[in-house]
Amino acid sequence: MSHPHKRITRYQGAIIQAGRILLIRHTEHAGGHGYWAIPGGGIELGETEEACVCREMFEETALEVQVERLLLDEAGIPGGVYQRLKTYLCRIISGEASPGHEPEAAASDQANYAITAVAWFDLRDSADWGAELCVDPITFPLLQRIRAALGYLEP
Repeated sequence: MSHPHKRITRYQGAIIQAGRILLIRHTEHAGGHGYWAIPGGGIELGETEEACVCREMFEETALEVQVERLLLDEAGIPGGVYQRLKTYLCRIISGEASPGHEPEAAASDQANYAITAVAWFDLRDSADWGAELCVDPITFPLLQRIRAALGYLEP
């Protein structure tokens, strides 16, 4: 049974290195449909926000990170799973980025989709992001808000 407190806020990490941000790719097994997302998830009982972000980043990207600061604190997507989104700026301590998993996700979720890839996207230039990401109704606007918060603007 899931705890009601877990789904109020999504704690997500903007892992930035050399002007690039790390995204993870979720792929649905059935149709093969996929989308890029910023790693993150729900907090566990007794966990601090920073500890939650560090755990989620490790689970989903295999990277050990240090939380630098809170970057964005926003209302969730209307009708979405989370009521609030908190995005933390993260710096890599160790590890090589690779597709992880979401152990706390319900078994049915795990059966439906998996994290199939990780990739770096240049915050200084969206030209190489690809059409799919640029039309994503959730991730693309979020990346634009992260870019603005960090002072990365189109050349």
